[in-house]
Amino acid sequence: MWKQIVTYHLEMTHPSQLVPARKPHIAFSLAQVELPCPPLNRFLYAAVGGDWYWLDRLGWSYAQWQSYLEREGVETWAAYVSGTPAGYFELETQADGNVEIAYFGLLPQFIGQGLGAALLTATVERAWAIGARRVWVHTCSLDHPNALLGYQARGFRVFDIVHTEQDLPERSPGPWPGAFPED
Repeated sequence: MWKQIVTYHLEMTHPSQLVPARKPHIAFSLAQVELPCPPLNRFLYAAVGGDWYWLDRLGWSYAQWQSYLEREGVETWAAYVSGTPAGYFELETQADGNVEIAYFGLLPQFIGQGLGAALLTATVERAWAIGARRVWVHTCSLDHPNALLGYQARGFRVFDIVHTEQDLPERSPGPWPGAFPED
């Protein structure tokens, strides 16, 4: 099925632009994934992005994940609630002091509890802490309906909008084959 997609590119150019989130309704901890771990990153990617058509990396081999995660300037951080993975972010340091929030999101059961805003605050703070001169991210019309507003609420400003068309399955893939009850 061909679908129209709108992609929003957003940025912050100074740490003072961050609008910190209020404390979330639930406590969470954050830990850097310091050793490249393809199964963990693939799990987080599929669990967070399964409902939002995150398809680009689903076909990656173990070697592709390993190669990506071993790259200089790539960081993964996982958020936990009561020891359970609740979300994550990946940062990628790029040329000229740019740091991209390559991936960001929550597992479905943790959406709607204020955790996303707090995790995004921590994400941006980490990007500035590693020496960013500019922090940027993109989101699109396939992501959670509140994604764009969430980035803007934290202080990101849109610098580009791109319209494309993509051939997609009728519904998002979910976190794994057979994850939907009717499968």
